[in-house]
Amino acid sequence: MTALLYLSGVVIFVVAILASIGLHELGHLIPAKAFGGKVTQYFIGFGPTVWSKQVGETEYGVKAIPLGGYVKIVGMLPPGAEDLAEPAGFDENGAPLFKVRQSNTGMFTQLISDARSAEWELIEPGDEERLFYRMPWWKKVVVMAGGPTVNILIALAIFAPVFATYGNPSDQRAEPVVADVSACVVPASEDQRECRSDDPVAPAYAAGIRAGDELVSFNGVQITDWEMLQDLIRGNADGRAEIVIRRDGAEQTVVATTTVTARPTSTEDTTPVQVGFLGVTPEVDNVTGGLGYTLGQMGGMTVDTLQAMVHLPQKVWGVAKAIVGLEERDPMSPVSIVGGGRLAGEAVSNEIAPGVDKAVYLLMLVAGFNFFIGMFNFLPLLPLDGGHIAGALYEAARRALARLRRRPDPGHFDTAKLLPVAYVVGSALLVMGMVLIVGDLVVPLSLTG
Repeated sequence: MTALLYLSGVVIFVVAILASIGLHELGHLIPAKAFGGKVTQYFIGFGPTVWSKQVGETEYGVKAIPLGGYVKIVGMLPPGAEDLAEPAGFDENGAPLFKVRQSNTGMFTQLISDARSAEWELIEPGDEERLFYRMPWWKKVVVMAGGPTVNILIALAIFAPVFATYGNPSDQRAEPVVADVSACVVPASEDQRECRSDDPVAPAYAAGIRAGDELVSFNGVQITDWEMLQDLIRGNADGRAEIVIRRDGAEQTVVATTTVTARPTSTEDTTPVQVGFLGVTPEVDNVTGGLGYTLGQMGGMTVDTLQAMVHLPQKVWGVAKAIVGLEERDPMSPVSIVGGGRLAGEAVSNEIAPGVDKAVYLLMLVAGFNFFIGMFNFLPLLPLDGGHIAGALYEAARRALARLRRRPDPGHFDTAKLLPVAYVVGSALLVMGMVLIVGDLVVPLSLTG
């Protein structure tokens, strides 16, 4: 049964990610067609074709390697100043063929020339006004931003109802309600062990405080939240404390004598400090909120994601070292779709977690992947969508500046000149992706640590 649940978690996650990829590509395809562009292919996956169907001028299909997708929009690369598109005879159906002649030589020049030639081989009579590079700059931005925007909207569509109902598992609030009472006082470093006969009795336990009690006041000070109560307890050292509690709707006063023990001051600063200790653990609830709260949380996620992107090469290098046994894998390291599938399988097959917690974890995992994919694709580097967006914005700025200076129109920005950058970035992304996949197979992350 556990194996079946694990497999179902993996399948659900993979299908959800593939659906997200398909929707991402629709985010490109729909506006491209709406603007009159010619889209010849729409595929989910890479590699050998598993299935395809021709609908009008577009071939829709699925490929064998589910690590992405693409749409082929004709005319992404314009002919450069030194390049000429010229007739090259006719095909077997009598349609004219074109080739792009390049007057220069060199490795990168040849790569650019080959890319232009491959682009022009798809152009048929009547396509001249439908070429992507001829679109106004704002249409190019809409087409290229459509894909990653869909991913971010998918994340929003998941986060908003989860945060409004279940709450945000990453934003929790401790209430001044007792969830657990320590029977004894143990060192912070041994916090999880059982009590021994020589351990002193915890003050809350001795005073008769029980789980479910609401702490109303501490030495006459009304308690508004857990942080305030924690400060009062820690500042009380080994003094007497009159505590008003609410139990079963009725208030009563108990007396305790707090003790002094070494405890970390926060989750960020784990250095032990001698403070007052009562021995109660608060109830912790997920913070809930509507659309405004969700958008605010996603704003914070944006900052965190941008910071994660900066450190991504370093994190992947750490995974590579973990693969060969040079160090332990960082539990906060990135994962591939393989790692995401494994985590989804673990979550669903967990026999202790309630069903709603499993469902929320899966939803948050899918939303997190979509949010990262969307943000990552906005990076202004080819071959990412953001690279094309940056080129379109540069074209707009260059043309606007030329008009202000009463200069001739500089024309369309030649994206092909950035292809060497695209090859380098693409190769780096491929290597990092393979490292993460291997890492998720050899040194996988686990929910249990």
